Amino acid sequence: MATKKKSPASRKARADRKEPAASSARSPAPAVAASGAETFGLDLPEIELLDLDWSPTHAPVVLDIAGTQLNDDDRRRLEHPLTGGLILFGRNWKDRHQLVHLVAEIKSIRPDVLVCVDHEGGRVQRFRTDGFTHLPAMRTLGERWMKDTDGPGTGAMTACDMATAAGFILASELRACGVDFSFAPVLDLDHGRSGVIGDRAFHRDPRVATALARSVMHGLLQAGMANCGKHFPGHGWAEADSHVAAPTDDRSLQDLLLDDARPYEWLSTCLTSVMPAHVVYSRVDPRPAGYSEVWLRDVLRDGLGFTGAVFSDDLSMEGARRVPGVRGGAVLSYTEAATMALNAGCDLALLCNQSLDGGQAVDELLDGLWSALERGEWQMDPESERRRQALLPMTPPLPWDELMHHAPYLRAMERLADDDASGLAD
Repeated sequence: MATKKKSPASRKARADRKEPAASSARSPAPAVAASGAETFGLDLPEIELLDLDWSPTHAPVVLDIAGTQLNDDDRRRLEHPLTGGLILFGRNWKDRHQLVHLVAEIKSIRPDVLVCVDHEGGRVQRFRTDGFTHLPAMRTLGERWMKDTDGPGTGAMTACDMATAAGFILASELRACGVDFSFAPVLDLDHGRSGVIGDRAFHRDPRVATALARSVMHGLLQAGMANCGKHFPGHGWAEADSHVAAPTDDRSLQDLLLDDARPYEWLSTCLTSVMPAHVVYSRVDPRPAGYSEVWLRDVLRDGLGFTGAVFSDDLSMEGARRVPGVRGGAVLSYTEAATMALNAGCDLALLCNQSLDGGQAVDELLDGLWSALERGEWQMDPESERRRQALLPMTPPLPWDELMHHAPYLRAMERLADDDASGLAD
């Protein structure tokens, strides 16, 4: 493959590499990647490494890659100073050996990059073979809550313990392969209206959803993984799928705060990140929540006291492509979308499935966002960078072979398998 000419931003990154960062201390992610590589005795290719005396002031872009290994374009994009994360999909998966090698190479190029995945359980789980546990849909845990088989309240207690077990298994298996982070748990309420949410939600009752989400987050934390509550303030009522349409929710702010947004209030001290919905809440703000200062700054941060990172949802989704009142409703460029998201209060901008067919859209976003920065259309925020880096694991993972004999992991597997409601008793 021909090597592309380096962008002005890439050249500037090399020129500025020795400048001290204005953000927090570097994470221990390089050791995490090395641990996975050593498990399989991998011999990584020679790669030009970044000078670790340099780190970004704000690296807001989360991008993807096309295949099961990096190509030259992927490596170049990882070196871009605005790249802060990389999201994996099923197409990036062959087996555990391949995944560990892939993540180890990613980390050898950019140790601070957050390697993440949508891995919730149920129908949203990217890695399903070569030893990965098939986790239940979260609705299953809500259903278990309602079954008091051993007396009043026992269903709730059993469901919470199962939820902690699910979170621990999810995070332990991902981290054993070098993956840092999963976009979980879903906090949307199960109104029975949204097909795209459906059984990904725990329950209709925000109290039940909050308790079970907190238990999943406890399990994630036990394995050293941060969490992401989504899709703020709630996608369970809107019937349209924001991947292919522009959903609306016409309820009042008060109704939303007393119902769908309640888990964000009750989890405000333990949520480490949040992802807003590409839904227009028409009685609150004409812009989708991910582009709305009202939702992200006034409600989420000022009203609910949230202090963690905010990810945009995928900017390539139909619900993010057009914004009422902006450019006459014309389709936004990815640069325009990312700029709007960052200015509204997002710390990170997520662009998925655009590395296919050469990844021109990814390059346009990286270079366009850099040009927008130079024009003063958005500003780097060291606090946003601190929040991004805080999502990186702070402890080394257990290698896979050790995990398979680790007593807490084995007990978590038993906890899920010993109850027919989990769907794992096979």
